[in-house]
Order: sequence, then structure tokens, then C-alpha cells
Amino acid sequence: MTGQIHSIESFGTVDGPGVRMVVFTKGCPMRCLYCHNPDTWETKGGTEMTTDEILEQYARNAQFYRHGGITVTGGEPMLQMDFVTELFEKAHKKGIHTCLDTSGIVFRPDSPHIVEKTDKLLAVTDLVMLDIKHIDPQEHQKLTANPNAGILAFARHMDEKQVPVWIRHVVVPGITDNPDYLYQLGRFIGTLSNVKALDVLPYHDMGKSKYKELGIPYPLEDVQPLPKEKATEAKQVILSGVRDERAAAENKSV
Repeated sequence: MTGQIHSIESFGTVDGPGVRMVVFTKGCPMRCLYCHNPDTWETKGGTEMTTDEILEQYARNAQFYRHGGITVTGGEPMLQMDFVTELFEKAHKKGIHTCLDTSGIVFRPDSPHIVEKTDKLLAVTDLVMLDIKHIDPQEHQKLTANPNAGILAFARHMDEKQVPVWIRHVVVPGITDNPDYLYQLGRFIGTLSNVKALDVLPYHDMGKSKYKELGIPYPLEDVQPLPKEKATEAKQVILSGVRDERAAAENKSV
């Protein structure tokens, strides 16, 4: 099976545990205003690679990945679900740790076909890094040009399956840095029992040059990067929501 690949990073250190090979797939239905990889939106223009070719490349540096593995990101890797599933199945047979970095936008809880394919992928996925862009449905639509109902359903589905998840959330000035939204995100995360980590990331504008190269306007031209300490403060707000949700659940069970 072949996939459309944008690029491969040989020594990734922020895309899952340990040092990892990071495979960037082509194609994404999301149009996040702060996206720093607009060159991955379209499926065309990538490099066609087989799962074996990727694993052969992994093998050449396998000594560096002893405590890491393979992460597939994008774009949106679940657009090429069959390809990623085959890659992860073969990786598991070789004892390679697998990580899926996704927005979850492809998941459709009302589609048995999509649920079946998703479960087949999750069965060979050791860790999912789930990007929750915005907890508010209307604001999520404005931020990404897509609804968030399926994404939140995907998070709940993985909780039911007890798939380990790291939640990622980008704090953007004037968009997601609202204490109410951050707290509500925390309340949602607090309903999940499979979350192993929470990464709260400050917005940056390092993707501006790519927009210029592609000849498209950068949507957040006047938005300044968020200082790291602001992201730290935002994480505390989210965690307060997590704590309150779990405390409320405990009180109900008493």
C-alpha cells in the first residue's frame, strides 16, 4: 500500500516519547487560522511511498529510536487511514512504538464503516496525540472551518477503548486565550480517564514564510506570538477545570 507523504523527519523529539521518526502525510480538511503547514493541505504534490519503504528508512536509524518509535502526523493522517493502519501493523510486528498525531476530524460516530476502520487503526496505535483546537462549537467552526462534534466524540471513543492519549491545545491571543473556554476545555478533559499528558502550546507565527511562498494571505497577520508564560498560565486554568470535573464526578458517586 502507498501513501502520499509530504516529508519525513528523522530525529523528532516533540512528537511523542523518545527520539522518533516523524512521517508527515499530505492532505487535511482543517483550515486552522494558525496552521503553520499549509503546504500539507492538498493531497497532491506529495511523494508516493510504500509502508515498506518507510520502515526501511526507519531501520537505517533504528539504534537512535530504542526509546522512541514512529509518529505519523500531517496534514491529517486519518485521511489515509488504511495506509497508516498497514504501517502501524507492520511496525508492531517489529516491536516499534506507534504514535498517531491527529485532529480527529475524520471520525464519524454515526458511520459504522468509519468506526470500524478507526478501531482497526487504534488497535495498533500505542499513543494518540489529539489536537483539540477549540472547545466551543461556534468558535471552533470560525477557527478551523469545521465542527468539533466529531472530534470530541473521537476523544470519548478512545476513552471507551482505553487508548492512551496526549491532549494538545494551542493558545492563540484573542481566539483561545479566553479563561472561560480554557476552563470548559478542562471540564471536558476531566471526563476522560485515558489522558496521559496535556501539552498547552503558545501560538507562534513561524509559518508566515510558507504562506508567502504559496501566495496566500496569512490569516493572523496582526496577531503577536504568545509568550510562553501565558501558555503556562492557560494550562493552570485548564487543569482547574479538570480538577473540578473530577471532584464533581467523585461527589456524585458518593
